[in-house]
Amino acid sequence: MSGGRFATLNFSREVAAPVSTLWHAWISPAARAVWSAPAPGVTVDYSEADSRVGGIERSICRVDGYPDVHVEGRWLEMQPGRISVNSEVVASEGVTESAALVTAEFSETAAGSRIAVTVQLTSLAQDMVGGYQHGFNGGLNNLVGVAERSMVIARVIKAPVAAVWGAWVNAESLPKWWGPDGFSCKTKRIDLRDGGEWVFDMIAPDGTVFPNHHRYGRMIPEVRLDYVLLWGENGPKHADAWASFAEADGVTTVTLGMVMATREEWQTAKGFGAEALGLQTLGKLAQAVGAG
Repeated sequence: MSGGRFATLNFSREVAAPVSTLWHAWISPAARAVWSAPAPGVTVDYSEADSRVGGIERSICRVDGYPDVHVEGRWLEMQPGRISVNSEVVASEGVTESAALVTAEFSETAAGSRIAVTVQLTSLAQDMVGGYQHGFNGGLNNLVGVAERSMVIARVIKAPVAAVWGAWVNAESLPKWWGPDGFSCKTKRIDLRDGGEWVFDMIAPDGTVFPNHHRYGRMIPEVRLDYVLLWGENGPKHADAWASFAEADGVTTVTLGMVMATREEWQTAKGFGAEALGLQTLGKLAQAVGAG
């Protein structure tokens, strides 16, 4: 690290999760919202979050007794599972305090994966090195926990993204295909939009009823939707989740991710084969758009 206005900061963490899961925990807005606050008493609220190259991320960091801190970043480069680069400008009370270039590199390890983050920092109004060290150390510690209780699955569907997205956000079609093979859905109410919800029972082949409540956050049409899973109507949180959609040559890759509320819930879900059941659900989506 050099002194004065400019500094280069390095951080790294080992994670007991596949590199693909760590990658999605790092870039996916629903996951970032879970791990980004570096310490208790700090809240980070996102007003915009688009995790594509050129996409902008805007947030406000709040701590009681201190001025709000506004952060604006832009994703500059993404090589999935390998490297991401983003810019970050920090301001408070109308004064720009710092600008930084953040490079994150990902690699596989014998125990899972590793993230190495390099921050090239320019302090503008005051020395920001201590703040960045505190923020990144706390955030990356949280990231480890988030990645280690996350599940990420993907399915390639031979259909345009407009068709796949349309089957997901249509109140008539979604209940028909949602859930693993043999399961059905009985809807209490459904409102598929930013701030909307879906309250329903998922019914197993043996008749067992699983009450569900999805609360929807940000939706970027044909790109991403975020939602929270609750154990029944207004029940405790089960997971923060997202679905992302990417089309190439008329074929759509759907990625479904979930950050479980606790490590214990993640272990339980792994134990009953939640990933395989999720892939069955995406298979039914493919069938719904005629690509099964």
